[in-house]
Amino acid sequence: MEKNMSYWHQVPPGPNPPDEVYVVVEIPKGERNKYEIAKEFPGIKLDRIIYSSYVYPLEYGLIPQTYYSDGDPIDAMVFMSQSTYPGVILRAKPVGMMNMVDSGDVDNKIICVCLDDPVYSKINNYREIPEHVLKETENFFETYKKLQNKEVKVTGWEGPDKAKQEIKKAIEDYKKL
Repeated sequence: MEKNMSYWHQVPPGPNPPDEVYVVVEIPKGERNKYEIAKEFPGIKLDRIIYSSYVYPLEYGLIPQTYYSDGDPIDAMVFMSQSTYPGVILRAKPVGMMNMVDSGDVDNKIICVCLDDPVYSKINNYREIPEHVLKETENFFETYKKLQNKEVKVTGWEGPDKAKQEIKKAIEDYKKL
């Protein structure tokens, strides 16, 4: 695979991965537009407007210079008190992983908190995030594709050790490209 000038290839995975990573925001909290970092050229493109009235409940993006089992950079969600915009690079701390199956394929998400947000920066484990906020996140992912007749199932949550293990593997797999 040719590594062009995209956010995926040109931004490092973080200042101290897997403990501190960079997350490139693709979709800000509160959006219905589903943006994606273009893999084939520099920039961000609109993938689609989600079919439901739901909006993303948190910042959603990718950890650069990673390669996951779905053939894309590893997905990351960042809890923070304010929304940003596509292309912003956040300093984030992995605190867990949401295990998910999307249309029959594994599509796990790394759960992070923004290190530059005093509301969330002291959290070290996803279990410290209010339970209702986690339920909202799970509900969003299990319902936002229903109008497309696609099934998404959250199958569980894991702690920061598993998340960091997945990040390490994804960084190593990226180096093999």
